[in-house]
Amino acid sequence: MWDFPTIYDVIVIGAGHAGSEAAHASASMGSKTLLLTMSLDTIGKMSCNPATGGTAKGHIVREIDALGGIMGKISDRSAIQTRMLNASKGPAVQSPRAQNDKVLYQSEVKNVLENTENLSIMQGSVERLETSNGKITGVRTKEAIFYKSSCVIICSGTFMKGMIHLGSTSYSGGRSGDMASNLSEQLKDLGFSLGRLKTGTPPRIHKKSIDFSKLEEQKGDDDVFFSFEKQEKRLPQVSCFITYTNKHTHDIIKKNLFKSAMHQGIIEGAGPRYCPSIEDKIVRFSDKPRHQIFLEPEGLTTQEFYVNGISTSLPFDVQYEMIRTIEGLENAEITRPAYAIEYDFATSHQIFPTLETKKVEGLFFAGQINATTGYEEAAAQGLIAGINASLKIQNKPPFILSRKEAYIGVLIDDLITKDHTEPYRMFTSRAERRLLLRHDTADLRLTPYGYQLNLISKKRYTEVLLKKKIIEDQIKVLQTTIVQKEGKSLPLSKLLCRPDVSYENLLKDNPLLKDFGKDTNRQIELQLKYKGYMEREEKLAEKLLHLEKAKIPQNFPYDQIVGLRNEAREKLIKFTPYCLASASRITGITPADITILLVALKKPCI
Repeated sequence: MWDFPTIYDVIVIGAGHAGSEAAHASASMGSKTLLLTMSLDTIGKMSCNPATGGTAKGHIVREIDALGGIMGKISDRSAIQTRMLNASKGPAVQSPRAQNDKVLYQSEVKNVLENTENLSIMQGSVERLETSNGKITGVRTKEAIFYKSSCVIICSGTFMKGMIHLGSTSYSGGRSGDMASNLSEQLKDLGFSLGRLKTGTPPRIHKKSIDFSKLEEQKGDDDVFFSFEKQEKRLPQVSCFITYTNKHTHDIIKKNLFKSAMHQGIIEGAGPRYCPSIEDKIVRFSDKPRHQIFLEPEGLTTQEFYVNGISTSLPFDVQYEMIRTIEGLENAEITRPAYAIEYDFATSHQIFPTLETKKVEGLFFAGQINATTGYEEAAAQGLIAGINASLKIQNKPPFILSRKEAYIGVLIDDLITKDHTEPYRMFTSRAERRLLLRHDTADLRLTPYGYQLNLISKKRYTEVLLKKKIIEDQIKVLQTTIVQKEGKSLPLSKLLCRPDVSYENLLKDNPLLKDFGKDTNRQIELQLKYKGYMEREEKLAEKLLHLEKAKIPQNFPYDQIVGLRNEAREKLIKFTPYCLASASRITGITPADITILLVALKKPCI
């Protein structure tokens, strides 16, 4: 075993979406960082759908960008179709989504990381974590190299003890074509509790074998971006297509259910409830005559299409028969079969809101190791872990986002206060302050934090401050400018609150108003239209502020609190919440338990 001569501040294991954000954030904040990956050729790889964003996930990508992360910019550079989901609904649930050129996305991630100061990238397979007195000291690789560091971030994705299932065939792998990781056993030795989860990916088919004349074309929307620093030039935009399963498809699946790895009982872990396999859909929604299928191009330089909607662990021959029953796919050539993958994850209650583990100081978990699913949730965790690892090295206070500040805050709070028996996925419904957390407000909410963390330039920070001032000033103009409408004197602000009136409408007839561009104009309009609702959400958030401020010491003696129910005591000892607000969100904790805990926190003898 050779000791590598450089001592790193932070080591990141895994270069997927979590690892890429973690390494970039840590290095950009000035920490000497090492990114270790099994293959330099798969950095930033889109293992499943070549797409970013979507419902609530689009909010997360915009928040990552507002904090100084890389996912939004790279998605914009590689986008081959963009859409605004739920455009006909209220602004709180509208979410940007992009179909990406998967090869370009991957190469752009690698390029950005290779050009990041303070970041070294090396190929190596970590097989052992080194610790001393409960603290991380470095990692050892299969290549017999010891890298020293006092902060290590594990971003293992689906690689920990990964097992791929295709019908009755099962084999070890982190994803198709890649080796699995053996870190699980050592984490168990260190006292971590692990579980098994499952996810899957659908088949890919060749474009030349698709009959597009039978499909419904789905075009994109113009001017949809993730990054607040919009790209001047976009790639050529392409269409996606829609088709449906039918009775014949369902009959084939039902006839072959016994061949599915899931239904054979080969897979132990639970899959994502909100993104079930096609066999699960047929069983759980037996009343539905058809299920929607999206055909999505994987890039501009490949002929492969992603068949979104038929993730499965059925054997290849059944997939071949099944997919050819779908309209437009009667002659489909499968280039890559679908498969399910099962992997180890760390059960909840073992990490702090910084994503540092409770058992080993300096060891952080980010991504699917924390029971999440999706590139966006992983990237958000990687960003927060990278930030907090760097802050720890610098002996600075940790960075924690609350639920009222960001979807990222909701995500991490949910991860540390709830038990997860299936992969966690973000939805707008999970955020109780979602009108305040719209995707278009991410820069106003979070860019100041990014600037304080040295992840956002002064120029960009100044632009956000200017935008904020413009919005505030123009709202005052609208509130003080009186016009005659229908025989009444009305301030423009009241007129703008009407559903059929937009800021652009008012611009035409009111010289005091200025055109500040689509995004800023929209902000002015929405802040006035939803002023009452947002003030109500703010008041509700203020009522809970005292719970957020009531911090709980890490080793608080819950067993000494008189009157606390046994179930509450067990849950509090298990999850060790950092504040009363976090404690109140633990399943099984009642308002009465919080009152008792609040009294106990005020007692000097406890």
